[in-house]
Amino acid sequence: MTTVLHWFRQDLRLSDNPALYQAAQVGDVVPVYIHSPSSEHRPLGAASRVWLHHSLESLDQSLDGKLNCYVGDPVSILKEIVQRLKPEAVYWNRCYGSGQSEIDADIQSLLKRLGVASMCRHETMLWEPEITLKSDGTPYKVFTPFYKNCLANTPPRACYEVPKKSTYIRDAKCRSLEELDLLPKHNWWKDIIKRWEVGEASAHKKLTRFIQSGLNGYKDKRHYPSKANTSKLSMHLHFGEISPHQVWWATESCSSVDAEYFRSEIGWREFSVMLLHYFPSLPRENFNKKYDVFPWRDNPEWLRAWQQGRTGIPIVDAGMRELWQTGSMHNRVRMIVASFLVKNLNIDWRQGEAWFWDCLFDADLANNSASWQWVAGCGVDAAPYFRVFNPVSQGQKFDGEGVYTKTYVPELEKLPSKYLFSPWEAPQDVLEKAGIVLGETYPKPLVDLKLSRLQALENYASLEA
Repeated sequence: MTTVLHWFRQDLRLSDNPALYQAAQVGDVVPVYIHSPSSEHRPLGAASRVWLHHSLESLDQSLDGKLNCYVGDPVSILKEIVQRLKPEAVYWNRCYGSGQSEIDADIQSLLKRLGVASMCRHETMLWEPEITLKSDGTPYKVFTPFYKNCLANTPPRACYEVPKKSTYIRDAKCRSLEELDLLPKHNWWKDIIKRWEVGEASAHKKLTRFIQSGLNGYKDKRHYPSKANTSKLSMHLHFGEISPHQVWWATESCSSVDAEYFRSEIGWREFSVMLLHYFPSLPRENFNKKYDVFPWRDNPEWLRAWQQGRTGIPIVDAGMRELWQTGSMHNRVRMIVASFLVKNLNIDWRQGEAWFWDCLFDADLANNSASWQWVAGCGVDAAPYFRVFNPVSQGQKFDGEGVYTKTYVPELEKLPSKYLFSPWEAPQDVLEKAGIVLGETYPKPLVDLKLSRLQALENYASLEA
């Protein structure tokens, strides 16, 4: 029987997996996953490692316990496997990020030298970066024309089925999943991961539930953190438990404004990946270089208070505690907490990006970097520098009854809605009745919102002069 090797990367699924599908048409498949910290742009965050462990566990079950795990440099590992097992070909799907294209090229060169066929499929994105360029051959730097161009010129491909009658082969010399050492030694993650369903089957269940009960009203209701109108598919998309094509076509039949807005969010994900592909320094350098001289404040105490949800600003604290307790955060609230860190506390966006990278289950290098630079005003298609989210009015508008905020900041549960998002303005008798002592049971604000906003505008305006 012909034997081929399939290398899993950020495509931890059986359905709509182009490389796996084609490999299975050729022969019996040796399914491989290589944990390679040395080839990553940066070490995976703690939350990402937890999700990855459980995602691989789910994939292994789908493969009847035949997933072969290894640790080390992908080029060296694949060379050893190929020389030992002598497969006819090696298949994998393209991956995007710092150094990934170079890894693909090195492996293709290795296999050519070894006389083994290789197939690197370029169908993992709705629109691969190379086909999204402007007519002059340069990448788009504004989302709307990027998205319109993609929609007009290249419709997403059809989805692949799960390979039928596939035989998967176990390598006797592979590592166990536990030997990848992905799970943190401290058991903090056990309660958090219980909140989530991980894996391909769970991703599709979540997509179905969202279409049935969350998509209707998405355009407007997605901004309200207490409502169930977000898909919560970002983790599944990041690890490839579901493909953007599957999400796209599942919602394409829903001809509504809500579906269009939802698909545009998938478009933003594509836009971020394209930016990282063409601007690999995005995670660490200001895209707009004039921000290199921005007067950031170095204040570890404020940074720590922000990380722990102790800023004294209720909607900000709710978001940061949601992140710590669940490994996720509502998108509207992400923008609020990011704006507060960068523009009210005047702390470098890279500090916030690093915290999100470590704490988010859906920490994605492209999305995380592009989004933080967008809020900070130093990225492509960035928010105007004078846009500073007011956390008080944002809380009042999008969590008017305080359902979300009180969930994560229960010490304010008895505070009337009038003062929920600005407890420092509540009369003393109201605070006493609610059992609140500012500075003791709940922090006083780190900064004055109005004064810090004016200072931010002054700092930003100085760069525009």
